[in-house]
Amino acid sequence: MYIGVGLDATLGLSLEQQGELSQEAASLGYTSIWTPESTGMDSFQLCSQRWNASRSVVSEGIDTGIAVSPVMYRSPLAFAMSGGTLSHLTGGKFTMGIGTGGAYRPRSRQAIGMPKISALSLMRDYLVTVQDLVRGKEVNYEGEVVTLKGMQLGINPAPNTPVYLGTLGPAMLKLAGELADGVCLNWCNPEQIAWSRDRIAEGAALVSRDPSEIKVVEYIRVCVDEDEELARLAFAKSTMGYALGQTVPTQRERQLGYRAHFERMGFGEELADLDQMRREGATNDEVAEAFPAEVLKKVGYYGKPEGAAEAFYNLAKGLDTALVRVVSAKPGIDSVLATMRACQPANRSE
Repeated sequence: MYIGVGLDATLGLSLEQQGELSQEAASLGYTSIWTPESTGMDSFQLCSQRWNASRSVVSEGIDTGIAVSPVMYRSPLAFAMSGGTLSHLTGGKFTMGIGTGGAYRPRSRQAIGMPKISALSLMRDYLVTVQDLVRGKEVNYEGEVVTLKGMQLGINPAPNTPVYLGTLGPAMLKLAGELADGVCLNWCNPEQIAWSRDRIAEGAALVSRDPSEIKVVEYIRVCVDEDEELARLAFAKSTMGYALGQTVPTQRERQLGYRAHFERMGFGEELADLDQMRREGATNDEVAEAFPAEVLKKVGYYGKPEGAAEAFYNLAKGLDTALVRVVSAKPGIDSVLATMRACQPANRSE
């Protein structure tokens, strides 16, 4: 199993700090550094900057990746151009993860003027076309969402950028098994990782594919501080946006995305109690205070640094690459460094 680190925009890092942390990741023995993408800094540019910074420690640089970039923001050709260029620049040390970006939610689609579409059809179209483009093929494709006629990526030789699919639900996991180079999971416990691999294998069987070809990577959130209560509250707040959503979900929304994912893991009753608090006017701080510790500990780690490595590796069972997704207990780079050092590969107990 490979061990990487994930840094996101919530950490408030400057470009200079991004470079410093990339060097530290390489020094600590992490094999890769990853980022998600939203509407902030361009993640392809960040990956390039991080890779280049790591070269002062490891001459060829450490691997870099995006998990994931929402397809709502780019065309298939734009993904292939950006990902292919970065693959060439880094000598093949880049992995491109793509996902729906919430295309199944009406509010997300309306924000960018996107019509109602099938998220599954959307991702099938993107996987097929982006992969063919980065493999140097001339693409003539007409899907439900994407149409390309006679398009070919003008990068020689073909970059062959690995394309991973960000997914949680059974249908999308099967699609990944059928088409993707890998899968980007999020907020899973080991049982859910095993369940996900079974769904991937089902998809692979449809096309007589060896499921071991589909690599599985996951962000595992970790927040360390000597003040365990401070770490718990920071971790709870980082979980809320995924498990609960920005507003109390409708019955339909509970069957989709992250809410459905957390309920599949058996947390439906606990989340319903927190929803009721929100209906009654509870603040985010009050909800975070009430967030059950047993839920948090099943999908990540918070607490003192010395307990982080063991918890992280227990949660990582069944993965090909496990990523320490840093949750900062306090503002500033020191809190980020503390988490990276607590989980560094050298701290693994065999």
